Amino acid sequence: MGNHVTKDELRAELERQAQRYKDVYGGEVITYAAQPDPERKPWRKKASLLDQAFEKEIEKIEKDLQSKTDGTTD
Repeated sequence: MGNHVTKDELRAELERQAQRYKDVYGGEVITYAAQPDPERKPWRKKASLLDQAFEKEIEKIEKDLQSKTDGTTD
């Protein structure tokens, strides 16, 4: 099943290929460091219908309280 290649063998092969490219084509080989993985954003639970309804009720109660307090301060 396995013709496993070690990291050292892979590095050596890539170095040989880079050298061959330079020799045959006279080109320049530029190597880049691996890019870091993007930062993961914290997971957020999507609001269910009940959560949304609860939020609407809270907002409605807050508005009612606000209107009552605004009306009694005259």
